[in-house]
Amino acid sequence: MVGMTSTLTPGTPSGLDPEIAARLRRGADGLVPAIAQQYDTGEVLMLGWMDDEALHRTLTTGRCTYWSRSRQEYWVKGDTSGHFQWVRSVALDCDADTVLVKVDQVGAACHTGDRTCFDADVLLKDAGDARDTGGAGDAGGAGSGVPAVDQ
Repeated sequence: MVGMTSTLTPGTPSGLDPEIAARLRRGADGLVPAIAQQYDTGEVLMLGWMDDEALHRTLTTGRCTYWSRSRQEYWVKGDTSGHFQWVRSVALDCDADTVLVKVDQVGAACHTGDRTCFDADVLLKDAGDARDTGGAGDAGGAGSGVPAVDQ
C-alpha cells in the first residue's frame, strides 16, 4: 500500500464528520493527543498527535494516521517500519480533548524498536495500592481516599 504521508498543515480542511469536528477540543496547535492501546490486553503502546485530517484518515482507512510535529507531515504507522496499527475502535474522552485508539499492533509500537514507548524508562514499578483503604470492604468515606457516595 502506498503511504499517505503528506505535508499539509494541521487545521487544513478535512473530510472529518462535522459533528465530530465540532466536538473536538484541540490545543493551540490544532492537535489532540491520541493514545494507542492494544485492544485485547489493554497495554498502552504510544502517544501520538492528530488533527482533524489525521483522525478522519484513521477512522476511514482502519490504520492509525498521526501528525508528526517534528517533521510537520502526516504519517501512517507502519508505512516505513512495517509495524502496523490496525484500528479496532476509536473513542473520545469525556472532555473531547484526547482520542483513544484501540489497535491490533503488529511489531513494535515505539520508534526505538521497543514494544511500547513506555518500556525503557519505568519510574515506578508495581508499587501496589498506595491508598489508605480504611479497612477491608470500605466503599469510600473517611480515611479511604475515595469520596463517599450518597446512597
